[in-house]
Amino acid sequence: MSDCCATPRKDEAYDLAVIGAGSAGFSAAITAAEQGARVALIGHGVIGGTCVNVGCVPSKTMIRAAEALHGARAASRFDGILGEARVVDWRRVIAAKDDLVAGLRQKKYVDLLPQYESIAYIEGEARLVDGGVVIGDSFIHAPKIVITTGARPAVPPIPGIDKVSSLTSTSLLELDTLPKSLIVVGGGFIGAELAQMMARMGVAVTMVCRSRLLPQAEPEVSDALMEVFRDEGMRLHCGVAYDACREDAAGVTLCVKDDGELIELRAEKLLIATGRAPNVEGLGLAEASVAQDERGAIIVDAYMRTSKAGVYAAGDVTNRDQFVYMAAYGAKLAARNALNGDALTYDNAAMPWVVFTDPQVAGVGLTEAQALAAGHEVKVSVVPLDQVPRALAARDTRGLIKLVADARSDRLLGGQILAPEGADSIQTLALALKHAMTARALGETIFPYLTTVEGLKLAAQGFERDVAKLSCCAG
Repeated sequence: MSDCCATPRKDEAYDLAVIGAGSAGFSAAITAAEQGARVALIGHGVIGGTCVNVGCVPSKTMIRAAEALHGARAASRFDGILGEARVVDWRRVIAAKDDLVAGLRQKKYVDLLPQYESIAYIEGEARLVDGGVVIGDSFIHAPKIVITTGARPAVPPIPGIDKVSSLTSTSLLELDTLPKSLIVVGGGFIGAELAQMMARMGVAVTMVCRSRLLPQAEPEVSDALMEVFRDEGMRLHCGVAYDACREDAAGVTLCVKDDGELIELRAEKLLIATGRAPNVEGLGLAEASVAQDERGAIIVDAYMRTSKAGVYAAGDVTNRDQFVYMAAYGAKLAARNALNGDALTYDNAAMPWVVFTDPQVAGVGLTEAQALAAGHEVKVSVVPLDQVPRALAARDTRGLIKLVADARSDRLLGGQILAPEGADSIQTLALALKHAMTARALGETIFPYLTTVEGLKLAAQGFERDVAKLSCCAG
C-alpha cells in the first residue's frame, strides 16, 4: 500500500475529507473527484472495508461452493440421476476464497487510486476537530467531511459470552479446519446464510434465535425457509431466551429457555451472528456534537447530514439500511450534497434486498404488516412455487411468491420471493414499485416462459383469479 498512500503535511487543505476506505468511502471520494474536488480519503485497517474483505465477496463464494455440494447430492430429484459431492480439502476452499478477495481488493480498490489524481489516500485514525480532522499529529483542513467507517460484528449480552472463544462471520471463514458441529446464534440475514452454508459443508448445525428465522421477512417466507432448513438436517430453536454459555475441552455449551424449559445445546464451535455495531470509536463524535442513536450509530437525515454542520455520514456506521449498495448510494448523495448544497434526498422506497440462502429470499417495498401499519387497505396474493412452470421443470418447488397491494387503488406496495433464483427476479418488482404499477398492469405484462420471474406475473394475476386453473403461458 505504500505506493498509494500519502503522509499528510500539517495544515494540508482539501475540499472534502472522507473517513473510511470501504465501499461507501470510495463511492464518496470518486463522486467528489469526478466533480473536480480535491479529496482526502482516510483509511484505517485493510483497504476495501467489509464487503470485499470479510463480507459479501468471501461469504458468497463460499455459499456458492456449498450450493455446488448440495446440487450434486440433490441430483436424485431427477429420475435416473444420482450425484455425490463432499469437501475433500477445506484449506484449499479457504485459500481459493482468499485469492478471490485479494484479487478484487487489488483491482477494485488499490489499483483505482492512481487513476484519480485528486484523491490522496491517507492511512491513519482520524478524529473530528474544528475545520477538519486530525490524524496523529497532522491536521487535515476540510470544510466538508463524510464519515463512512462501517460496522463490525456485535456480541449479544449473554452471560459467559466473554469467556467463550466464539466465532464471528469474519473468523468463521478463516478457520483452518472444518468443525464437526456448530451453534449459530442469530436468525437474521447473516446467520441464515452462514448456517446453511456450513450445514452443506458437512457440519452439524443448530440455529437459535430470539424471534423467528428472518424476522424481517413475511411469516409465510420465514416458515417455508425453516422447513427447508429442517429438511436439510439443521436443528432450529426459535423464540428462545439466551440464558448462559460456557466452554470446556469438548466445545461450547449454550443454555437457552424454550417455552420456559431450560435446554443445553452443545457443539464444537459457536458462531455469533446477531447484528453489527458501528465503528465510531476514536472519531470524537461527542466532542464534535455528532448525534448517535441507542446502538451508537450516527444519526443522519434524508440529505445524509449529521447533527454537525458540514459533517455527513453514510453506510453501516449510520442508522440507515445496512447493505453495501445502499452504503455506496448514500455516500454518493453525501458527497454531492456536501459539495453542491443539500438538494438530494435518500430514497429507499424501492430498495431490493436479498438473503443468499437456498432458496434465496428477496424482497422490496412493504410487507403486509407494514402496509397495514401505514394505513393501507391491503390485499395479498400468495403463489407457491408448484404453480410456477420453471420450478416444476427444475423439479424444485421449494418456495413461494407473495405480493402486497392497496385494495382500493390496486397499486403494488411490496412483495417477497422465496425461490432458488429469487435474487435475480426481485429487480422486476422493484421497477414495478418505482413506477407505481398496479397489480393488474403487472399481471398483463409479457414475461418469458419457464423463468422464475414469470412467477411475479402469476402472483399478480392471483389477486383476481385462481392461477391453478390457468394453462401454461395463459393470460
